[in-house]
Amino acid sequence: MKTIAFAGLGAMGLPMARNLLAAGFAVRGIDLNDTALSALEAAGGTRAASAADGVRGADALVLMVVNAAQAEAVLFGAGALAALPAGATVCLMATCPPGAVARLAEQVTAAGCRFIDAPVSGGTAGAIAGSLTIMAAAEAADFERMRPVFDAMGQRVFHVGERAGQGATVKTVNQLLCGVHIAVVAEAFALAAKVGVDLKVLLEIMGGSAAASWMLKDRGPRMLQDDPEVTSAVDIFVKDLGIVLEAGREAQAALPIAAVAHQLFLATSGRGEGRADDSQVIRSYHALNGTR
Repeated sequence: MKTIAFAGLGAMGLPMARNLLAAGFAVRGIDLNDTALSALEAAGGTRAASAADGVRGADALVLMVVNAAQAEAVLFGAGALAALPAGATVCLMATCPPGAVARLAEQVTAAGCRFIDAPVSGGTAGAIAGSLTIMAAAEAADFERMRPVFDAMGQRVFHVGERAGQGATVKTVNQLLCGVHIAVVAEAFALAAKVGVDLKVLLEIMGGSAAASWMLKDRGPRMLQDDPEVTSAVDIFVKDLGIVLEAGREAQAALPIAAVAHQLFLATSGRGEGRADDSQVIRSYHALNGTR
């Protein structure tokens, strides 16, 4: 692996591409945002005139786009798959429904390319630090071939299975737990607020008890702020918990707690607060309970 075409130079994609450059890979950027392409060039990468142009002669195409629809647009609408060399690797790193990932994989392999389903966790901070968790599903040989690329972007790299969709399922489970944890913290705080308990004291007590969780310690302090810095937006969990529920439907698995959490994030977004930090799902509880 020497030349990587990288589609999706957003808040996470751009620092991931920079880390590939720092590790010695040649990176060609594919994006509609001219500012992002200029930033990649400043870091030593090159801009592609088009998706098809970017993948010609590349060893791999990394898709760090918003969703499966954008991945399809790059691969088929923009002609990237047709222009990829035979045997090149398509690596989908976006959060997508497992069923959609499996269908994409079928089309990619039918065209003579390899496919790796490798979503990530760790957010923008992890992308910048190169400390992402990468959950990759692919044939073992394809995973090992891609391993140096993964190591340049992440610290926790896992081979979770050999079938496309298995990586997406692991990420889906991760997002189920994250979204539910945030909503449950908000619910607990809302109950305490309703009876006038000082939430700062509550957070200190719960943070050192058996009720503690990573999300409590990370999101809890931000729930006490009126307008915290956005590290992950409400709308991210509207999308991701929607993917969780879609995966549940496909697997015929009941996910009632995830469904309730999704409704709370959706209610927050529906009031025009979708771009607020995801900790602000607590505003839906305040609205329900009349606390503030």
